[in-house]
Amino acid sequence: MQVIHARCAGLDVHKDSVVACARLVSDTSVEREVETFSTTTSGLLALAEWLMARGCTHAAMEATGVYWKPVWHVLEGELELVLANAKHIRNVPGRKTDVNDAAWIADLLAHGLINASFVPPQPIQELRDLTRTRKQLVREICQHTQRIQKALEDANIKITGLITDLLGASGRAIIGALIEGQTDPEKLAALARGRLREKHDQLIEALHGRITDHHRFLLKLHLGQIEALERSRQELEQRMGKSLEPLRTQADLLVTIPGVSEIVAQVILAEIGCDMSRFPTAGHLI
Repeated sequence: MQVIHARCAGLDVHKDSVVACARLVSDTSVEREVETFSTTTSGLLALAEWLMARGCTHAAMEATGVYWKPVWHVLEGELELVLANAKHIRNVPGRKTDVNDAAWIADLLAHGLINASFVPPQPIQELRDLTRTRKQLVREICQHTQRIQKALEDANIKITGLITDLLGASGRAIIGALIEGQTDPEKLAALARGRLREKHDQLIEALHGRITDHHRFLLKLHLGQIEALERSRQELEQRMGKSLEPLRTQADLLVTIPGVSEIVAQVILAEIGCDMSRFPTAGHLI
């Protein structure tokens, strides 16, 4: 089989260590050198020096959780790096060791048998971290909202069927009054705003409940968590806006598509991580 990369290395990356196997082809033979390095910054710098001293031009590693990222950041610019999907380079059954895995990766790389996974540039990686963190915050807000609904149902407060958005102006006003100890359905219903006022009689009936200090404690706890998460989400969105500035042209192009908001555009750019300036009109993005 033809050798594509004569001097390359396979890296078996773990949380605390990296096993490196340098595959060095001479005129008549193949030599392999194996060394284990720590994943601390000093250890990864030593790994880079070790690879460069052996004349390695390429190195490949598996995409193992987030453990590959520090290794990639240190070696990037020193060698040509290849990130492999673990399923695509799975070794044959048998005795499995870190050394065997590193040697197997090196052999596949030497013969050009690894399909490299896409690794976006650093700005896109940072934007991706922000958008995925925002997604998690939104999920947590939904979870705490559901717990508020559960507490209201337990107190026999039946407003969830009348209020479309429990965290809207009317919902927050009513929940806030319940937390403060207000139990009069008439006074609680008077806090309704907008079109909810048209359901005044139904609202009064729904607000007849048996709310206790336990329910008030839970409502206050979950509402406080939601407000803290919302503040964090706002900070994230501001940061996302700043991170998006180099891609502002592409983002403005995306939001011209019906149904694509600024946040959706940020998520799209973060996930695909490519230069979309080649699209002259939004119609090419559909």
